[in-house]
Amino acid sequence: MARLFGGGGTQTEETFKVEKTDEDWKQLLDPQQFAVLRKHGTERAGTSPLNAEKRTGVFTCAGCGKDLFNAETKFESGTGWPSFWEPLEGAVATSEDRGFFMTRVEVHCADCGGHLGHVFPDGPRPTGQRYCMNGVSMKFKPV
Repeated sequence: MARLFGGGGTQTEETFKVEKTDEDWKQLLDPQQFAVLRKHGTERAGTSPLNAEKRTGVFTCAGCGKDLFNAETKFESGTGWPSFWEPLEGAVATSEDRGFFMTRVEVHCADCGGHLGHVFPDGPRPTGQRYCMNGVSMKFKPV
């Protein structure tokens, strides 16, 4: 089964290691997680408890459990969403999102294709990237 990517006008088709039907995802995820991870939604800014998460650990995909971001790369961006300057190697993939009358770079889980958020070129050193993620699309695993 292939999944279409691109929240707006441009869509590409990709296949992933973890593939489920929408019904299977609905059994696994709560309604908000499903809306964000599987339907490219966005949680309201400032609502995720992961914004305040400061412990050592790893942020994982709420859909498939894949490790996505080391907590050491998290920073306070002031946007209201958990932000990171770098994902773990091979953890995420990107695609072009032409929704909302603009072009952005969508970030999704490399294993299940779940929509995580977007990446912008206005982050801190050393990468200069801001991976602005929906907290509902992730879980935190303390180490």
